Parts: sequence; C-alpha cells; structure tokens
Amino acid sequence: MRRFEVDSEQAQAFDQVDNAPHGARISHELLSNAAAYEAAKTYEIYVAQSGHGPASDTGVKWTLAILVSASVDRLVETKGLEYVDKEKAKHDGILQVEEARARNE
Repeated sequence: MRRFEVDSEQAQAFDQVDNAPHGARISHELLSNAAAYEAAKTYEIYVAQSGHGPASDTGVKWTLAILVSASVDRLVETKGLEYVDKEKAKHDGILQVEEARARNE
C-alpha cells in the first residue's frame, strides 16, 4: 500500500527539490513534503524487501520519523540549504507521514 501516490503533492515536491540546483531557495514546506515522500518510499522498499516492518505501531512511527529526519538532513546538505529551518521541516514531514499512515490503515 502506497503512502503517497506518484502524483501527490509530496511526490511533486520531491521531484522539485531533487532537481533543484545547489543553493536554490527552497521553503521548509517544500522540503518537508519532499522528505515525507522520500521517507515513505524508503520505508515501503524496506518492507517489500524484508517482508515485514517493525513489530509495533510505535516502531513504525519511530522508523518513519528517523527516515524523515535523515531525508531532511540529506537534502539540506546536498542542496546547500543552510537557511532552511530544518527542525520545522522535520516536524512537518513527520506529521505528513503519520497522517498518511492513518489514512491507509
């Protein structure tokens, strides 16, 4: 089950951020959408390859939160986005993956 469709706002944000030149002006909202999409996609690949996810709901939440944080950090570092509020982007991205999980349960 996909958390975000390939034409979702999050998927479009990921494409926009991923294709942006180094040092481009990117808002924390765009970054959080991109991070949420990348985290959900990474989690889905992990589950598909391993055949299972974390044993508990708390484990799923922690895993997705870690993936969102890692995605924000990676995007900020690779795109030279020091001015972006990383913590706000992480928080918003985590909220998005939690809302997507709730919709798909």
